Amino acid sequence: MVQAMKVFCFGFGFTANALAARLTDRQGVAVAGTRTRAAPPDIVAFDGHTRSADVVSGFRNATHMLVSVPPSRDGCPVLKHFASDLAHLNSLRWVGYLSTVGVYGDVGGAWVDETTPVNPKSERARRRVAAERGWLDFGAATGGRIGIFRLPGIYGPGRSPLDTLKSGTAKRVIKPAQVFNRIHVADIAGALDVAMATPTTETIFNITDDEPAPPQDVVTFAAALLGVSPPPEVAFDGAALSPMAASFYDENKRVSNTRLKTSLGYQLQFPNYREGLRAIHAAG
Repeated sequence: MVQAMKVFCFGFGFTANALAARLTDRQGVAVAGTRTRAAPPDIVAFDGHTRSADVVSGFRNATHMLVSVPPSRDGCPVLKHFASDLAHLNSLRWVGYLSTVGVYGDVGGAWVDETTPVNPKSERARRRVAAERGWLDFGAATGGRIGIFRLPGIYGPGRSPLDTLKSGTAKRVIKPAQVFNRIHVADIAGALDVAMATPTTETIFNITDDEPAPPQDVVTFAAALLGVSPPPEVAFDGAALSPMAASFYDENKRVSNTRLKTSLGYQLQFPNYREGLRAIHAAG
């Protein structure tokens, strides 16, 4: 007999959609969640500010829960409004919280892993650290299985340098020695799928690619795939980036995914940006 699995996603966005696409063709699996506006029958509204009986009803009998809504000054809104409900949800077997590699702060391009002390520089990252701690405390208090998943920049179909080149918004910003990790959305979905099914003593995982790389190299490679000239190089100091975009360049790190491979046994489908972009381009 196939055991029923109900996955409820707080924040049904790019990543949750990829996870749902991976799971919903399996017998006995149902996926539902929240957006800021309801989209029946499986999506209920949650604005992050108000407890809702519709949301509580939506995650009734959930066996697995994915949380990707951003934290506020008061911490994770899911914990703030629904911690008591979740603590009494006897069906719940696993909670995954999507965080950011930004919690490590700036290490001057050195390697970091899950044992590296967090040292967030931005307010956004400080809120993520607080939310991570909130979920780990929740797991300790309830005995539930919690996974914290730290993500770099996410790309995938419809959201990649191929798309910014086509729209004319791509930039090749040059900051000497700057590198970023990134991750294809399909690999986030794949890693979460494995994590849900794999009991482990580890609670924190970096879901990143194998190859931290200068951002301008990624744009250049994408332009070659499209057969177009890459945009001109622009020095970081003169790039006219938004404050949000510029803030990412304040941190320079190489993020290890060894624990993902050894503890969960997950093998990346797209271990570097070249393989990921080739697949997106080939799919049209």
